[in-house]
Amino acid sequence: MRTTTHSEVQTEVFAQQFAKRLKCGDIVALLGGIGAGKTAFTRGLCVGLGYGGRVTSPTFNLLHEYCGDVCVRHYDLYRINGAEDLEELGFWDGIDDCITVIEWSERVLDVLSSDCWRVEIMRIGDEERQIEIIGHEENYTL
Repeated sequence: MRTTTHSEVQTEVFAQQFAKRLKCGDIVALLGGIGAGKTAFTRGLCVGLGYGGRVTSPTFNLLHEYCGDVCVRHYDLYRINGAEDLEELGFWDGIDDCITVIEWSERVLDVLSSDCWRVEIMRIGDEERQIEIIGHEENYTL
């Protein structure tokens, strides 16, 4: 599934719609450069999953948890050195009890399940983003 959004709000709305497809145990691997809109996408996911609070990038904390209808673990792996660091973070503990969203997932794609959701966000203008969702379902549509 590929779409183009023309504002941060549209990116969030798109993510809210996608959130309906998620269940506990799912991993959402976000790929995209600085300023691509990974946190905006996560904000939309959280709203779509019933969370009404503030969602920010966990850049310095590495992890934020948001609990609405389900718990969302939001990781920022920009500062980790690789898959070995996931063990130290306790990444795999309780992963089936929540939805896991990973910014900078490029650093650990080789150890993530092949059926994780990949969300590639590309900045194509000041406000425009091209978002492609590659899922574990052959014909994914919203």
